[in-house]
Amino acid sequence: MGEQTRLYDLTYDRLVAWLAAHGEPAYRAKQIFHWLYVRRVRSLTEMTDLPKRLREALAAQFLLDDLTELARQTSRDGTVKLLLGLSDGHAVETVVMRHRYGNSVCVTTQVGCRIGCTFCASTLGGLKRNLTAGEIVAQVLHAQRLLDEEGARVSHIVVMGIGEPFENFDALVDFLNIVSDPRGLDIGERHITVSTSGIVPRIYDFADLGLKVRLAISLHAPTDELRSRLMPINKKYPLTDVMAAARYYVEKTRRRISFEYALFGGVNDRPEHARLLAERVRPIFALVNLIPFNPVPKRPYVRTPREDIVRFKRLLEEEGVVVTLRREHGTDIDAACGQLRARHHDQSFLPK
Repeated sequence: MGEQTRLYDLTYDRLVAWLAAHGEPAYRAKQIFHWLYVRRVRSLTEMTDLPKRLREALAAQFLLDDLTELARQTSRDGTVKLLLGLSDGHAVETVVMRHRYGNSVCVTTQVGCRIGCTFCASTLGGLKRNLTAGEIVAQVLHAQRLLDEEGARVSHIVVMGIGEPFENFDALVDFLNIVSDPRGLDIGERHITVSTSGIVPRIYDFADLGLKVRLAISLHAPTDELRSRLMPINKKYPLTDVMAAARYYVEKTRRRISFEYALFGGVNDRPEHARLLAERVRPIFALVNLIPFNPVPKRPYVRTPREDIVRFKRLLEEEGVVVTLRREHGTDIDAACGQLRARHHDQSFLPK
């Protein structure tokens, strides 16, 4: 028997190709996608309209393994943060958030992260490995099964969990193709947002894909000196290069880009920062998404007071910048990305 991969790793086209190589008609792919993503079965034996020989061939080559729920935190606002175990003993975080417009799921693309942002819990312990497309898909399925109990569905996805999505680019693209496929989960591309720390070459590649997926760039500072202190990746991809890539994305896709800007008390939240930020982003068809910071143990940053957040937002608006203030979710639980995983790691709950 050859090495098994996850059935969730296969895009529809790759599943069709596999079926053709095994003498099976293409319509079987539609049946399999229906079982996986509409019926959401947990076993190949439940795919009762497939011939036994096909189920046996699938079982010989593919795994249909679920993620193991290791921990769950539920906030007063209905946000659910999940720590999900992988088959190799590592774990990732997935978050379900309730909005007026639907239910959003935040997924993880890597076990750990090597980007090294000095305010983030995800980088504690470094990068262990990339996730496969199927492991990212399985997070959405786990969230959807949770919502199935309420008769609800996942309507939006944000790829903003642990890790840098653009450092796992091929798996990311496969994931986007799988979850947006109308024969399966059917989550519209316009309802999916991918966030990057600013991996410039991949911003160009992403723009060239022609997807309708939204792109967000984590900015967090208006100058190279400050951004390099907060985000060491800026030393490799400075702001001039990041903004040039952002302009290319907008021109290529005709879509607005988002700049994520977390506010750290006394660090990047002064009026002069707002004015410098406005100068950076105003020439681009973009919006700035201000993020109230969730303090992280072992990180030196504190939360910007509410009145200063409001002032910062007003100053940007006065400079002609489109601004949103991110609604906070899960403030009474381990809300910051990577925080729940890090806490369990400290308790020797996870492999080091």
